[in-house]
Amino acid sequence: MSDIRFMALALSLGRRGQGLSWPNPAVGCVIVKDGRIVGRGWTQPGGRPHAEPVALAQAGDAAAGATAYVTLEPCAHYGQTPPCAEALIAAKVARVVVAIEDSDARVAGKGLEMLRAAGIEVETGVLEEEAARDLQGFFRKTDLGRPFLTLKLATSLDGRIATATGESQWITGSAARREVHAMRMRHDAVMVGGGTARADDPSLTVRDMGVQKQPVRVVVSRRLDLPLMGVLARTAQDIPVWITHGSDADPNLQSVWRDLGAELLPCALEGTHVSPVAALEALGRKGLTRVFCEGGGALAASLLTADLVDELVVFSAGLALGAEAFPAIGAMGIERLAAAPRFERIEARGVGADVLTVWRRTQIG
Repeated sequence: MSDIRFMALALSLGRRGQGLSWPNPAVGCVIVKDGRIVGRGWTQPGGRPHAEPVALAQAGDAAAGATAYVTLEPCAHYGQTPPCAEALIAAKVARVVVAIEDSDARVAGKGLEMLRAAGIEVETGVLEEEAARDLQGFFRKTDLGRPFLTLKLATSLDGRIATATGESQWITGSAARREVHAMRMRHDAVMVGGGTARADDPSLTVRDMGVQKQPVRVVVSRRLDLPLMGVLARTAQDIPVWITHGSDADPNLQSVWRDLGAELLPCALEGTHVSPVAALEALGRKGLTRVFCEGGGALAASLLTADLVDELVVFSAGLALGAEAFPAIGAMGIERLAAAPRFERIEARGVGADVLTVWRRTQIG
């Protein structure tokens, strides 16, 4: 029972690094000796230092003979810092409890082997399912080459995101909007389509949360035809703006956006639009592990059609806008129910006057 309790604490610590630690995983570590916590740590902003050396530094000499609870297998390779497995060995811990093994080829069991070869007792699989959920973005990037994708929709009762004239602020209430900012904070990037960027001129930042680091702002825009005097353009020097676009985008606009401070990511096309698979793979190559997409309808439809949405977050407000209003999800060309993407509800609760439901895809691709 104590193993579960201490690992649960390590997982809660690891979550503090979500949205901050990319391209590294958000890991937590707790050092326990004689039933007393002597060290705690989590992956720091930018991915370094890792959780284990932070906890070991706090524990000091008390780490000798202690048990270390780590949410992900300690790394075994030399990067910008020495392997965490070596740090645990050097600290003379007696036992290491790991929630889940690392699938990164540079580690993948090697960290556990190093620990065992040093005479340290190793146990794995404690709260493994919880760790897999917390680290799913890292595993997506490692195994599939793309980040974990959350699609957020804020809709009327009839699934609309704006009136026929384009008015959309605000469909949901202030409590829901605050919840969205908390969700943004736990992701590496916030993403919208070019139509949303043009219509809403969003800032895509986390506000009133005391954040240490803003998420990357990502726009999917084939032609780079975005407002050059908009909020994103004016703030690109201060908060990262990445634009995934077609290679046929106007070279002059490419030059202008680079001068404004944006990073451009050319992607293959799928029909007349940026391929959603190519866009996410480009973000994965840049190190992103968790992306929070806020629409609009065309981008939402393309992501769902390509089976790229890992989690669906829906805020529903108590108003109806009618068929002439803008739908939350654009055309998907589905003719049979069997072809529709399916999700499993994992959460439903009230948020102010609105209702939040969270859905996970039923099959992982």
